[in-house]
Amino acid sequence: MERKKDINAVSIDMLLIVHSEKRRAAQGTHSDQQADPSALLQRRGGFQGVGNGVRRWQKLEGNDLHENLVEKQHPQQPQVITSYDSQGTQLTVEVHPQNAMPQLLKKFSLAKRLQADKNGNTRPRQPGGKDAHAYPWDRSSLKSMSLDLQQFEKLDIYASQVTAKSGLDELVSDLLQEAHTDLERVRAIWIWICHHIEYDIVAAQEKDRQAFKPTDILRTQKTNCDGYAGLFERMCRIAGVQCMTVPGYSKGFGYRTGQSFSGEFDHAWNAVYLEGRWHLVDSTWGSGLVDTTTSKFTFLYNEFYFLTHPALFIEDHFPDNKNWQLLKPPQSLRQFENNMYHKSEFYNKGMLSAHPETPMIRTVNGKATVTIESCAPTLFMFMLNGKQEHGLLSLRKNGMKLEVYPPTMGTHKLQIFAKGNSDIYSSVLEYTLKCNYVDMGVRLPTELHQPVGPSWFSEQMGIMKPSHPDPIIHTSDGRCSISFSVEEGISVLASLHGDDGPITEETQRRYIFQLHREKRTELKVQLPQAGKFALKIFVKKRQEPGNYIFVFNYLLCCANTKVNWPMFPESFGNWGQDSELLEPLSGVLPANRHIPFKLKLHGIAKVLVKGQDTWPLTLNHEGYWEGSCSTAGCQEVYVMVLENANHSFYSYILKYKVNAQ
Repeated sequence: MERKKDINAVSIDMLLIVHSEKRRAAQGTHSDQQADPSALLQRRGGFQGVGNGVRRWQKLEGNDLHENLVEKQHPQQPQVITSYDSQGTQLTVEVHPQNAMPQLLKKFSLAKRLQADKNGNTRPRQPGGKDAHAYPWDRSSLKSMSLDLQQFEKLDIYASQVTAKSGLDELVSDLLQEAHTDLERVRAIWIWICHHIEYDIVAAQEKDRQAFKPTDILRTQKTNCDGYAGLFERMCRIAGVQCMTVPGYSKGFGYRTGQSFSGEFDHAWNAVYLEGRWHLVDSTWGSGLVDTTTSKFTFLYNEFYFLTHPALFIEDHFPDNKNWQLLKPPQSLRQFENNMYHKSEFYNKGMLSAHPETPMIRTVNGKATVTIESCAPTLFMFMLNGKQEHGLLSLRKNGMKLEVYPPTMGTHKLQIFAKGNSDIYSSVLEYTLKCNYVDMGVRLPTELHQPVGPSWFSEQMGIMKPSHPDPIIHTSDGRCSISFSVEEGISVLASLHGDDGPITEETQRRYIFQLHREKRTELKVQLPQAGKFALKIFVKKRQEPGNYIFVFNYLLCCANTKVNWPMFPESFGNWGQDSELLEPLSGVLPANRHIPFKLKLHGIAKVLVKGQDTWPLTLNHEGYWEGSCSTAGCQEVYVMVLENANHSFYSYILKYKVNAQ
C-alpha cells in the first residue's frame, strides 16, 4: 500500500484477521460463598471479602479482555488494534509479519475449528428463544441440561491433576486427552480452572488494574473474576467450543438485602454453547472461598455454578444484556434487586423453596414466621442479630418452621443455616426483619437451643413415639410428665433451664425425675416457679465413651404464680435404667415425720433407708420395696441397696434433704 502524496506514508505487507464479537466483561470482585455460623468464609461475586476491584467496563477505550489475553509465545508479537462501534461490537485487527503464521490459526489447529454458520462465520450466535428457560424455576433440575455427574468422575480426577503449562495451547491439549465431546471439553476446562486458579485478593482491590494475561495467570495461578471468565473463554475457544464472557451485577460480599445496583458492573462470568443451546457457568464462584477476616483464599469446589439453571442463576447474576439471562420472561433490574436471594448452598443441600418469598419481612403482633421446604430431612439453625436467641425452630420431615420474636422494635438481621452430611452449617438464607411491636409476654429462655420439639432427628437419635409431639407444653399447676420410647442401648439425660429463679447449674437436673417403665422412659418435671423453661434432652450410647449429645428441647410454660415445687431427690449412678420411684417424690422431707417409701428395683438383695437410724424395706408380691423412715433428728435421708446377699457393702442410690425444724 502506497501514499505518494504523503511524506509520512509507508508501504506495509500484512495479513489482517478480523474478529467481530460482542463487547466482553469487566473484572469484578465480589464473592458468593455462604458462611458457616461464625461467618468466616465467604464466596461470591468476584469474591466476598474484598473491595470493588472491578475494571471500569463502561469507560474502556482501545483495550479489551481479548487484547489483554493475547498470549506471547513468539519473540515477534503481533500488534493488536481493537475498537468498538456504537452498538458495542468489537473489531480486533492483528498485524503480523509477511511470512508469519498467525497464532489464531495455529490455535485452532490444536483441536477442531469453531463451528461455522452457513456463511462460514465463526462468530458465536446471540441467544434466542430456543435458549430460554421458563421462569420461575420448575424444580426439575439445578442444571440447564441433563447431566449425570457420576459419568464425570474419571474426567474430573484427570482434569484436576493436569499440571499447569507455560502456554494455553499445550494445557488445553493435555486436558482434552480424556475429553471426547464438547460437554466433556468444557467440563475438563471448568474442573482445571476451579482446582488450580486462586482468587487474587490484592489485584481485586486495585480497581483499575488491567485484566490478566494467560501467561500471567498460568505463571502465578492467580486472577480475579475478569481473569477467570477471560481464561475460561480463551480455553474453550482453543478447544473449539463457542464461549462468551458476560459482564453484569452480582449479589456478593457487601450485598445488602434489597439494595439497588447502578454504575459499573462488578462481576463477569461465561456462557458456553453446548448441544444447540447456551448455558451459564461461573468459574470464579466455583473455585473456592475467601476468608474476609484474613483475606486468604481456600480452594473449595462448588458444583452449583457449572451449567446452572438460568432461573437459579438469575438470583445472584444479572447480565448487562437481558438476552444472557436465558429466561422467558426475562427479569428486570428492579426484580433482581427485590427478589429473594437463595444462596448456592440452599440448593446444594436439597432445599426447594422458602416462605416468605421476599427478603424483607414485617412482624405481625411481634412475630415473624419462616418455613423452608426441602426434598430430604435437613438440620437447620438460625441467628437473629448474630445470636441463636428469640426464636423457635422445629424440624419437619421435609423442611423446617421458624418463629422469631424480636426483642426490640426496629430492623433486625435474620440468618438461616443448614447442615448436610458435613459437620458444618452453611448460610442459605438471609432476611431483613422489620419489627414495630414487641410482645412483652413472649420472653424465651436464653438456654432454649434449636431445634425445639421431637422430630425425625430425635427418632434418628433413638427417641421415638413421644407423648408430646408439639414443642410447647403448657402446665397450669407447674407439673408435667413426658414419656417416649427409647432405642435399646440408649441412655437419656434431661436438664431444666430458666433465666430467673432458683435453678442453678448444680440443680438443673433436680427438678426432673427419670423413670423407666417397660420400654418407655418417663420424665416427671416440677417447676420451681411460674415462667418459661427449656427442658433439654440429651442421649448417649451406653457402650460408647464420650459425652451426651443434645437432641432437642421442649418449651415449658406456666402462668400460675402460686407454683413453688421443690426439687426431686438426688439420684446416683446405681439408680438403674429400670428403677421406678413411687414415693416420696419430693427431694425435701418434713422434719419429725414418718415418711412412707415405695420403689421398684431390679437385681437387688436388700434395701435400707438411713436417717438417724436405719430402716429396712421389704419386697411385696408386686415387686415393690416398701416401708417407712423417721426424719427425726437428721438433716439428710439416704436410700441404700445391697446388690449381692453374700456381700456387706451398700451403695447409695437416692438422697433426700430434711427441712430444718
